[in-house]
Amino acid sequence: MTEDKNYNIHTDNKYGFLNLIDIPREVASNNPWFNQTLTTVNDAVVRLGIFQGDFHWHKHIEQDEMFLVLEGQLLLDIEGKETVELNQHQGYTVPKGITHRPRSPQKSVVLMIERQGVVPTGD
Repeated sequence: MTEDKNYNIHTDNKYGFLNLIDIPREVASNNPWFNQTLTTVNDAVVRLGIFQGDFHWHKHIEQDEMFLVLEGQLLLDIEGKETVELNQHQGYTVPKGITHRPRSPQKSVVLMIERQGVVPTGD
């Protein structure tokens, strides 16, 4: 587990294989900024994020990062580009090496998919 600012980040593989992943239960049990690796799929991790407010600017030097909004709204500030607005059931992939900042004006639930070994707070 990593504690950074007000972030509650867990990189352990909570559910592994052959276990039911109960996202509504995870959401009900945690508060923003919460981040938990739910499982792995081949060389990728699937993480659940509960966001509200601003994350810091960061980048992942060797990993792309995919965001999929399940509930709420996620704003992705991308260095040198306009902010991307993601609403429920919309996704976006930030390529490796691109500085970005997720923000959420309200409590939002987001799935993220990245390669194993990612540092959630950036490199």
